[in-house]
Amino acid sequence: MPDTVDGLGYIPHVILGFYLVMLLVFGLRGYRQSQDTEEDYYLAGRGQGWVVSSLTIMATFFSSFALLGAPGMVYRDGVVFALFSLNVPVAGVAVYILGSRIRRIGQERGFLTPADMISDHYGSPVALRLLVALIGVLYAVPYVVIQIQAGGILSQMMFQSEHAFEIGAVVLSLITMLYIMIGGMRSVAWTDVVQGVLLVGGMLLAGFCAVAVMGGPIPFFEAVAKLPPKSLTAPGTTGLWRPEILFTASLFASIGSMIQPAQWMRFYAARSDAVLRRSALIFAVVLTGCFFFGVMLVGLGGQVLYPLVNDAGAYLLDASGRVLPHPMVGETARDFDRVLVVVLQNHLPELLGSFGAVLAALVLVAIMAAAMSTADSNLHAMSALLTHDVYDQYIRPQASQRERTWVGRGVIAFATVVALALVILSRYSPANPLGMIVILGLLAIAFATQLLPITIDMLFIKKGTRWGAICGAITGLIVVFTLSPFWSIIAGDTFGGILGEMKRMFDIGAWGVLGNTLVFALVSVFGRRT
Repeated sequence: MPDTVDGLGYIPHVILGFYLVMLLVFGLRGYRQSQDTEEDYYLAGRGQGWVVSSLTIMATFFSSFALLGAPGMVYRDGVVFALFSLNVPVAGVAVYILGSRIRRIGQERGFLTPADMISDHYGSPVALRLLVALIGVLYAVPYVVIQIQAGGILSQMMFQSEHAFEIGAVVLSLITMLYIMIGGMRSVAWTDVVQGVLLVGGMLLAGFCAVAVMGGPIPFFEAVAKLPPKSLTAPGTTGLWRPEILFTASLFASIGSMIQPAQWMRFYAARSDAVLRRSALIFAVVLTGCFFFGVMLVGLGGQVLYPLVNDAGAYLLDASGRVLPHPMVGETARDFDRVLVVVLQNHLPELLGSFGAVLAALVLVAIMAAAMSTADSNLHAMSALLTHDVYDQYIRPQASQRERTWVGRGVIAFATVVALALVILSRYSPANPLGMIVILGLLAIAFATQLLPITIDMLFIKKGTRWGAICGAITGLIVVFTLSPFWSIIAGDTFGGILGEMKRMFDIGAWGVLGNTLVFALVSVFGRRT
């Protein structure tokens, strides 16, 4: 792959350095205004207004999944994956309906984490609390991992040195860890405001670049219309995105992303129901536009600029038959995530000169912001889960508020190191269990979605029982893990044919929710009868 940094010079490095210093300043400011209590450290006093709430929800929802993973998936599979953007308005509806109810109950009862509300409702102070905390960790760890992975990818493409990936992953991890540990929720929310603005601007700038490079909207869509037929129809180039898979993935990815612990705690932190409803509307309108008119155009433009077929019209394939990106984008099947950075660095300076180099640098910083804004939210939430739901409840209930906040900081440091180690180890693993960003992101969301049956019953139906909730959640987690890539690593081809057919029918999160709901309902009904 050519040195794509030459067109930008040192502009990205200067802007990125300024941005990272600014994050540390926000961390120090948050520390000065904070109090040594769990509620302040994790919820910032429950007083966030609509500007902060809407931008922090956006920044937590859209990560490197949006700025690297989504255009990479469109680049690989074609226009069919652009329909995945329909998950954004569904997520907005989830915030509007579920978020306001969660906030109101949390405010009235003083809840801090999702497990507080769920274990209180079902009267399960141990089993269900630990199970909900486990679900949160199973979501947070993969999502933090893919953000660190994105930082490594970006660093590798910016610096082009032998260990640039590792250095970038380490720097992103350490800076994120430091400002969360220093300032807690206040620092996370304030940095999310800046990162949310960068995220929205970066997505739209990337789409503008892809269209402008090809001479404007008309030439752009004329060129896209000439792509291979597989790129313009379902199920796409690789045959993965059949309509039923796309529908269930979009539906459950959106709702699962909104009831994962980091978002749940943002609902608690909002000042009022009106704040959350306004935030939901802003979220749905702004991010849907950014998805359609931003990064999705990059993926389609990438197929035009860097074709996946050779001169004979045959797809580029590796030894195992997987589709490969153009050599100027990457050399392996996991390198599709690079396409946005390649398009920006190779074409925007040519198009707009020095001003184009500055714009490209801003988008690169937006990618870093997207990664850090999601990593910080999930590290912060995971700290709350392990500190408040485990340490406070079962290890040292007599601990002071100051001790609890410092234990939470220790959890953040430990979780960051573990996630960083997973990223670096998987990079040198032939099996590459982490794979592309979108695949790992959907797996994390599938785990979080197992909170959906419990949440719907708790907020609206109110017919479930404690054992129904416990058995249903365990069933859902087992189903998701069995259908995940990790099962094949552990068990080989055991049940491979059946599991493969199931994954081709529906998204794995949907299968988990199906099993979860059936067991939840049956155990609840049977329990009431006995």
